[in-house]
Amino acid sequence: MAERIPMFAGNWKMNLSLEESERLISQIKDGITNLEGVGVLVSPPFTSLPDVKRALGESEIRLAGQNLHWESSGAYTGEISAGMLVEAGCTHVILGHSERRTLFGETSEMIDLKVKAALGAGLTPIVCIGETLEEREGDRTFDVITEQLDGSLKNFREGKIMPSSTILAYEPVWAIGTGKTATPEQAQEVHQFIRQWVSENFDGETANDVRILYGGSVKPENAKDLMSKPDIDGALVGGASLKAELFIPIIRFRES
Repeated sequence: MAERIPMFAGNWKMNLSLEESERLISQIKDGITNLEGVGVLVSPPFTSLPDVKRALGESEIRLAGQNLHWESSGAYTGEISAGMLVEAGCTHVILGHSERRTLFGETSEMIDLKVKAALGAGLTPIVCIGETLEEREGDRTFDVITEQLDGSLKNFREGKIMPSSTILAYEPVWAIGTGKTATPEQAQEVHQFIRQWVSENFDGETANDVRILYGGSVKPENAKDLMSKPDIDGALVGGASLKAELFIPIIRFRES
């Protein structure tokens, strides 16, 4: 049984200028020198990708897009293709983030098309799922998670295989940018459920290998407790990833 290497992904969202992006990635690089056994990834705005890629140099830090369109080209004003992300230096892409689902009306069916396009271009998808506060209080968490997984990974389910490199991210919508965080026990319960879903829809080996990240107001104070849970394999970090003094201690959670 292979051990899953923790992954910490910084989603910068629509923040930071080119200069600020380069400064931040330089600070992160310096702050994790000689750190082993942890994967690190950053997801800047599209306009910053080439500059951040150059600033990364030979670093092991990976680069991700924040979204993509499922078509490879065409009349899709304002969109970006998987091939464009690869050309900009990306190895990963975030898909189905709750902000894309709730603010921009993306459906799980759309996300499934995007996952397929990402893989076709050689990108590793980070597929996000999560329930709203209303859904949690209505005791619908597991129904919502199942619906989102079924729809967002339909192409995998039909082919009866999911690449073990795929990354899933559980983001309770009620905990994103609110300062509220699911307790480690709440997060573990859902992560365990997701891993069981993978096992039932694919196989136990895939379920063991796939990394499941937690996203939702992760900070240095709670990172170690979250990471102590057996099915939490890292974090998709929003606000705290914009400050090196917060993101680095999260990545170096074992030292806290």
